[in-house]
Amino acid sequence: MRWLLSLLLLGLLAAVEAVSSSGNKLLVILEELADKSKYSKYFGDLEGRGFEIKYESPKNEKAALFVLGERAFDHVLILPSKSKGLGPNLTPKIFLDFINAGGNILLTLSASTPTPSALVSLLLELDIHLPTDRNALVVDHFNYDITSAQEKHDVIVLPRPGSLRPDVKNFFAGRADNKDLIAFPRGVGQILGNNNPLLTPILRAPRTAYSYNPKDEAEAVEDPFAVGEQLSLICTLQARNSARFTVIGSAEMLENDWFDAKIKKTSGTNSAKSANQAFLKEVTGWTFNEIGILKVGRIEHYLNENGVRSNVTNPKIYRVKNDVTYEIEVSEYSWDKWIPFTPATGDNIQLEFSMLSPFHRLNLKPSETTPTSTIFTTTFKLPDQHGIFNFKINHKRPFLSNVEEKNTVTVRHFAHDEWPRSWVISNAWPWIAGIGVTVTGWIAFVAVWLYSAPVPLTAGGKKVQ
Repeated sequence: MRWLLSLLLLGLLAAVEAVSSSGNKLLVILEELADKSKYSKYFGDLEGRGFEIKYESPKNEKAALFVLGERAFDHVLILPSKSKGLGPNLTPKIFLDFINAGGNILLTLSASTPTPSALVSLLLELDIHLPTDRNALVVDHFNYDITSAQEKHDVIVLPRPGSLRPDVKNFFAGRADNKDLIAFPRGVGQILGNNNPLLTPILRAPRTAYSYNPKDEAEAVEDPFAVGEQLSLICTLQARNSARFTVIGSAEMLENDWFDAKIKKTSGTNSAKSANQAFLKEVTGWTFNEIGILKVGRIEHYLNENGVRSNVTNPKIYRVKNDVTYEIEVSEYSWDKWIPFTPATGDNIQLEFSMLSPFHRLNLKPSETTPTSTIFTTTFKLPDQHGIFNFKINHKRPFLSNVEEKNTVTVRHFAHDEWPRSWVISNAWPWIAGIGVTVTGWIAFVAVWLYSAPVPLTAGGKKVQ
């Protein structure tokens, strides 16, 4: 009976671990519950991954993100609302408090529904700017779906996003051949400000796209809100506590019709199924902490003099010029399990050995791999400086949760019996020789003086010559 209960408990733990690494309680803010059917495939995918979804209307005054000062939900999904404002418990400050408390938010926009002022204020707090015209949308006359947007050109067709930089992991690339096409229908473009280094674009508009108001076309074309890659179609923010906030400029991307839609680019010859479902699964999975989460296991540092490891692990005190080895175990969460973490090509986890400023900044190399983690290590010689030092890991990369670890140790100077003897130091040999010559000469002088016979005296007391 006990083993049966143990298996049941392990099964429950596995079920809990199979969802987000930070929890599975999801609040969906949806104005009309009848609209659930439009997103049934998207919601079904979330429920299939283990999320517990609760639907609330933005007009409901009882909808709250906090209960007794604690987060009531782990994640929030905000769908377009026709209301000009949200409830009293859904203000910009409460959303920011939710992020500061470690919660994740996925916000969707739509050009057919003006964005509520509360959400506009929230985005401005994060340095994300929307068009001043609430009816503006993104169009592209060279990269549109000729099936559904033959005249208005407001359904943009574009490939999956490439890597932000060569040394940054790309969780949204899809297949290796990168032939998937994404449909972005009637969406709102955003401009990312320069005052927030935590913002990162996932999907940018093509170079030929621009934002304008279709009701006032002539004026907008002369002075568009933004053009080309200035426009972010999907952007993200990862806070310093690794909470995540994502803006999807087109809520229609989540609808069932665009999950199975056949799209055809202007330059293409054949229709292809949109990759919206797989792409949005990756975007949602990243936002809700299903991918890109790093966890630190054990951390060890120890003496390693002449390649011999000390039996003492994580000592509190070292001596200057000691040889020290540092090891850290890092795991990455990937959908339903922890896997060994592998940095992107050209990237490294770095160790700083610092007092007020780093004395060493070293790349850690993988030395061992387990089924769930990678152990990174390095060996170095401590500086010739005593004081209070820190082993510090500060790994912050786009699309990966932050890793900040600090271990404080004391570095002492040489003890009196640890200094090398003078005869070992070759530069001291002339001085030692000088001392030896002086001592030898003095002894020889004393010996000669002591053993020399005194000069005899005459009867008158004069010396005999």
